[in-house]
Amino acid sequence: MDVMAIFGLQFFLSFAAWGAGARWLTAPWLEKKDSNEALSWLVFPHAFRHLGMVFLVPTVVAQPLPPVFANPAAYGDLLAGVLALIAFAALRTGRVGALALVWLFNIVGTADLLYAVSIGTLNNAARDMGSAWYIPTMIVPLLLITHAIIFVRLLRGEW
Repeated sequence: MDVMAIFGLQFFLSFAAWGAGARWLTAPWLEKKDSNEALSWLVFPHAFRHLGMVFLVPTVVAQPLPPVFANPAAYGDLLAGVLALIAFAALRTGRVGALALVWLFNIVGTADLLYAVSIGTLNNAARDMGSAWYIPTMIVPLLLITHAIIFVRLLRGEW
C-alpha cells in the first residue's frame, strides 16, 4: 500500500475513533459539568501542542520536512499550545476574559491545524515524518474534534 494511502487511512480511522469517543463517551460526561469545567477539559489537551516543534528536529523526522510546512506547523502549534495553557489557567481560576481567551485560542488553534494539514498534504510532508508520524495520524484528529466541540459550545452560548 502506498505511504500516502496508509497515512490517509490512519488519519481517517483515528478521526472516526476519536469522533465516536467524543459522541458517546465524552459529550454525555461533559453535559454534567459546568461550562468552565467542560471547556477546561476540552482546552487542556491542546496545552501539549508544543510537541509539534519536533517537526523541526532532524533526528525525529526521517528527512528534513519542507520548510513551508515544518516552520508554520511547529511555531503555530507552539502558539496554540501557549494560548491553550493561558486559556486553561484563566478558566480554572475564574479570570475575567477567560471566554475571550478560549475564543482566541480556538480560532488560532483551528486555523493552525487546517493550514498545517493543507500545506502538509500539498507538500507530501507525511513521507518524511519519521517518528513524528503519530502526531498527524493520531493526535491531530483528536485536536480537530475538540476544536469543533469547543466552537459548538461557544456558539450555543454554553459558557
